[in-house]
Amino acid sequence: MGISRRTLLVGAGAGAVAVVLAACTPEPQPTTSPTSAPPSPTPSVPPGAAPEPTAWMRSTWSTDAYSRGAMSYLPAGATPQLRKDLAEPVGDRVLLAGETTDPDHPGTVPGAIDAGRRAAALLIAASASGERVAVVGAGAAGAAAARALTDAGRVVTVFEARERTGGRIHSVADKKWPIPVQLGAWLSAGDDAGSLGGELAAQGVHQLTFDTPTGWSKDGAAPAIDPGPLRRAIEQAANAPADMPVDAALKAVGADPADPALAAALAWLQATTGVDTEKASSWFPPAFAPDALKGADGDVGVLVNTPLDGIKVTLASPVTRIAYDDSGVSLRLGTGESLSFDRVIVTVPLGVLQHRAIEFAPPLPFAHRGAIAALASGYVETVWVQFDEAFWNVDADLWHVVGGDAPLRTWLNLQPVTGRPVLVGLVGGPEAEAFAKLGDGEAEAVVRESLRVFMAATPTP
Repeated sequence: MGISRRTLLVGAGAGAVAVVLAACTPEPQPTTSPTSAPPSPTPSVPPGAAPEPTAWMRSTWSTDAYSRGAMSYLPAGATPQLRKDLAEPVGDRVLLAGETTDPDHPGTVPGAIDAGRRAAALLIAASASGERVAVVGAGAAGAAAARALTDAGRVVTVFEARERTGGRIHSVADKKWPIPVQLGAWLSAGDDAGSLGGELAAQGVHQLTFDTPTGWSKDGAAPAIDPGPLRRAIEQAANAPADMPVDAALKAVGADPADPALAAALAWLQATTGVDTEKASSWFPPAFAPDALKGADGDVGVLVNTPLDGIKVTLASPVTRIAYDDSGVSLRLGTGESLSFDRVIVTVPLGVLQHRAIEFAPPLPFAHRGAIAALASGYVETVWVQFDEAFWNVDADLWHVVGGDAPLRTWLNLQPVTGRPVLVGLVGGPEAEAFAKLGDGEAEAVVRESLRVFMAATPTP
């Protein structure tokens, strides 16, 4: 029997497997080979599934102690004002920054960079040259803030819980792969693609274009995804007396979320935004990405490492407590060490704040705590798989799987741009969280079963 979407979710939720950021779970280690020893028995792969890959890697941001998710979104009943509330300075001593606090481009690297620069500007206005500032988190927001503060004459120390910089940006260079394997943020669309592309181009990193979408099912070629019902539901929901989740809005206009074409559209939405469509706001919905994506072909980490050049960065140093008053702030590290600074910018992801991985003394103001509780953490996981040879049509570079219940329905084909038989799978929402909890053996079986649809016949774009 194959591993279905239902089996994946039920198995993970029931604790049948070992548990895309709580506790002291270490940073996920990339799976470099399907022969890695799995923490639990490897399920048998049924006949007809994709062949065994020669190499593969996957992300697990959902279970990562220092992420607890991929990006933030607005659930039903929440408003963009919550992001602004979270960005308000706390007594001119503590500021929170990151994509969660950016009302214009939340959930994106450009949004994180803008938020970091915005927080730095507020702190610079409230401080004097030579003051000592701590930045918690060495991701895109933390790096942007640290650079701006340093250039303005502040003495900056960055504290990062991981043993690397980058946060939810993670490019892995390995000679087994034609380009760096991107386990974190690397895809963008629309205006964000242009903004991110400019930032990357300045560092010598170019973008790949995935703009040949093709629908495919177990029966062969399939209609493209159908976002029409989703757009109509959102338009109608705007006139409803109360906000409702996206799934409820669809049902209100008579659409069936289980319809194959609509289900594929929802899978695409979740894979690109991380939302749970049963929770996401229809008044303030996630942006539906155009049927085209841009992806980096090099080390995305330059967006973090370049601005951090020359700045003191302390790795493997999780901050567990921040005490503050009118005279300054005190940081307690996971090692038990306490350090004093004049001010602090906290750039950890929303999921980390929601899991109370950092204690604030006194507690953050009510508006900040309310925003943290009301916003939602989305989940996106990425898996890279390489084969001896392609068993799919190599002309299309973006696949939408229509119908069936395989959890991974969005696939990027790297064969046209790299000359190597490499596929990149994307999964978002609850399925991503469940996928991250699987042991390596179960995860590989899910990947191969999800690719079964391409084994029936050779699709023609």
